[in-house]
Amino acid sequence: MSSDADHDGPFLTPSPWTVRSGRVAMRPETAERLGHARSTQDEKLFAARPAGRPHFLEEDTWRVLRILSEFVEGFEALAGIGPAVVVFGSARTQPGTPAYEQAWAIGAGLAQAGFAVITGGGPGAMEAANRGAHEAGGLSIGCNIELPHEQHINPYVDLSVEFHYFFARKTMFVKYSDAFVIMPGGFGTLDELTESLTLIQTGKIRNFPVVMVGHAYWDGLVNWMRDVQLPSGAIAPEDLDLLRVVDDPAEAVAIIADYARANGLEG
Repeated sequence: MSSDADHDGPFLTPSPWTVRSGRVAMRPETAERLGHARSTQDEKLFAARPAGRPHFLEEDTWRVLRILSEFVEGFEALAGIGPAVVVFGSARTQPGTPAYEQAWAIGAGLAQAGFAVITGGGPGAMEAANRGAHEAGGLSIGCNIELPHEQHINPYVDLSVEFHYFFARKTMFVKYSDAFVIMPGGFGTLDELTESLTLIQTGKIRNFPVVMVGHAYWDGLVNWMRDVQLPSGAIAPEDLDLLRVVDDPAEAVAIIADYARANGLEG
């Protein structure tokens, strides 16, 4: 990976995003690959809304329907992607930094190993992982979230699903991933890390790899778990075995690939 490569992706204009269904958007070649039909003119016609915001859209009963629609559309969009790995990390990671380069290399390595790569679809480490997967010919997926300051989908995503609700989005990450890669990040990344560990610890999901990238960034947290949480009885010794910390992108990919082979998850 080289940080002096052209940072602007080949798909910055809206024209490639010609296949849409609700919150799902994808490149035409990706739609064909996954068996999705193009949007029709009827769909565009009936999607029109009058000016202003109807009062019923603010009611909780309507929100329940919106939540349901996010799950339905997410399930339909991602059901056929095959083995996949979610890469989490900061939206503030800048191109050319070690974390960006590592995420880029991991995205490429995972794609070459036969995995789809799923991220939050935004900039920073998410963009880097999507970029690596897209450029390596893999399936690059973004599960984007509506934020007060709008987060745009990065230009290296082949399949995009947009969410209003974090919990619906998190469900897609967990349901369709065979491993998590945790790049350096902030509160959102910590939330995704601790939720994955909680779900594995409590047996809600299978014990899949949780790989944290960057000893310099993560060792302080892991040491605190070992030196504070463990002696206090808040966690058990085996809970520390639920995560791995590495520096080398190739090692992160190898851990996940070995797990996939051992569990029959290869694409």
